[in-house]
Amino acid sequence: MGTPLFWIAFNVFVLAAIVLDLRVLHRKPHQVSLKEAGFWTGVWITLAVLFGVCVTHYFGQQRGLEYFTGYLIEQALSVDNLFLFLVIFRAFAVDERVQHRLLEWGIIGALVMRGVMIAAGAELVEHFSWIMYVFGAFLVYAGIHMLFQKKEKEHPEKSWIFRFANRHLRVTHDYHGEHFFVRNAGKLFATPLFLVLLVVEITDVTLAVDSIPAIFGITHDPFIVYTSNVFAILGLRSMYFLLAGVLGRLRFLTVGLSLVLVFIGGKMIAERWIDIPVHVSLGIVAGILLISLLASLLLPVKPQPEQNP
Repeated sequence: MGTPLFWIAFNVFVLAAIVLDLRVLHRKPHQVSLKEAGFWTGVWITLAVLFGVCVTHYFGQQRGLEYFTGYLIEQALSVDNLFLFLVIFRAFAVDERVQHRLLEWGIIGALVMRGVMIAAGAELVEHFSWIMYVFGAFLVYAGIHMLFQKKEKEHPEKSWIFRFANRHLRVTHDYHGEHFFVRNAGKLFATPLFLVLLVVEITDVTLAVDSIPAIFGITHDPFIVYTSNVFAILGLRSMYFLLAGVLGRLRFLTVGLSLVLVFIGGKMIAERWIDIPVHVSLGIVAGILLISLLASLLLPVKPQPEQNP
């Protein structure tokens, strides 16, 4: 369904939305309030749903279900990304007033890199049918690994990209507002904010390795894969500010996401022998995520008792 006209029109819409956000709505750095974050989260979810309705109306129920299932999977996995963004911002003491701008530029880079990854994945799926078994096996492994891996404190400041950039670039000691680069004595210096942006970009690429094969397990249409990814990413920034305060309470979300990856991976492996309709896949994915969220709310983390010195 992805004719050149559709690709061009959709990317023009995305570009216009980003320019509007960066140059009109959020020109000045500021701390995003819960009210603002909630409003824009609702806007992006509404636009994503309306797009899915249009896909269903013009291209049939099957394509519509594929889009909504892909969007739900990507949106859920994106929420898991927010944990890492929260850790990164805290580790580097990023000012809350510039976090919005940092995430915006991070999203622009993510859109470009995911577009490249989706194009590569589509080529592989088209020319090598057996690659779906490889994707499926990888997702099963990733899901099991996510389920049983030990939760250790993240140290993004020790990542290889941060150490490499800090060693090979001229970097200022202090932040300079929202600027990624500044000039000092005629020389161009990167600011710590630019290094944080690199860490955010690499983190997103690493996480996309799970999410993109998962959507190929639902549909082989590159346009559906791309648009569902893009809408989830565009709403990620506002969702971060909306959920940052409650992320720690979603204790069973990782369990739900791991089960989703295992299910999609198993579906890809068994597709030759077992045909699971898209509406059934959508119901299973939605059910797993709903149960994990309800369990997180009904069985909250118990507060740790304070130890007397």
